Amino acid sequence: MGYFSLIEFGPLDGDEKLKKALIAVALICLIGMVSLSAQTDADIKLPASRAGQISAPLGKIAFIRDGDLWVMDWDGKNQFKVVAAQNADGRVSWAPDNKRIAFVRKGNVNLQGPDNLGGQHKVYDLFIGYLDSANVNTNFWYRLANDLGSRHPEWSADGSRILFTKDLNANTLNAELPNYQNCTIDTLGNSFQQITNSSEKNDRWAMMPTTGPNGNFAFVLFRDKNAVGVVIAPPTLKSITDTEISAKAKFLKGVTGPAWSPDGNWIAVIQTEINKQAIYLLKPDMSEKFLVYKPGPGQVLQTYPLSWSPDSKWLTFATGDGSIWIIDITGNGLKQVCQSGNNFAPGWSKKK
Repeated sequence: MGYFSLIEFGPLDGDEKLKKALIAVALICLIGMVSLSAQTDADIKLPASRAGQISAPLGKIAFIRDGDLWVMDWDGKNQFKVVAAQNADGRVSWAPDNKRIAFVRKGNVNLQGPDNLGGQHKVYDLFIGYLDSANVNTNFWYRLANDLGSRHPEWSADGSRILFTKDLNANTLNAELPNYQNCTIDTLGNSFQQITNSSEKNDRWAMMPTTGPNGNFAFVLFRDKNAVGVVIAPPTLKSITDTEISAKAKFLKGVTGPAWSPDGNWIAVIQTEINKQAIYLLKPDMSEKFLVYKPGPGQVLQTYPLSWSPDSKWLTFATGDGSIWIIDITGNGLKQVCQSGNNFAPGWSKKK
């Protein structure tokens, strides 16, 4: 339906016809302006006046390469292997003391039932590696969980707990679907707590949790096996039914990989639609949204959770070719710190 079909012209005199035509033109211009404004707003970058002073980055970046855990300086120099796991996968998270790194190892379960039915699915668990042992023994780590369903760790700011995603059905041999929920555990693998709970139908899941101030947290919501967006919730949110989310939380459709900044002021997310991929900053109340980075032609973003520098002024991310990058929150200072290869899921250290 065209714009003009919204306005009907009857048997009017010349002046009335002119008035109607002018109204129609005005409506078209107004609609065009609104559309252009919405399109422009999505591409606005954070003004330097609001970003504050942005100094050169500090700290180190951990990442996965060829299934092993590696660390480098923020600028890509002094790369060294921390853990020779051979099957490390996904998000890494530094302890506040900068001496330990939580990471994930993956495996596979192959089921061949007596009736020749079955299949294969991946399983995961949490581990912790130590930087001070890397020069002596890269095969030293300890296992934090043993339920075969834990991934996406994020260390708490006080160093006492680790927030993560757990598949509650990972140990159920004949489970038809996973059941991913947000959980926490202490750094010795004890005091397990489940923070979110799906509906009875198991038609929605919570993944990739990240913590903010006052116990608030954000996570990726799945409905009917599909990632639909990011929920920003208070600690009182337990059920992830639509009713509870509408009552207590905020929801942004079509984004993933959330990461709350250390200063609590921003949540970084990745736009998921492949031809509109981008990194954005959100205010935690979703009152504002700023563009940080859009991939160039032929380039795609890895959709592991993003990671912040200790001063909340820089982000690190990886692209599909295995390159690792940093960029400041105004969308400037883009720097490739690791050349293309089998590199992914960079995580910035908590200290400078």
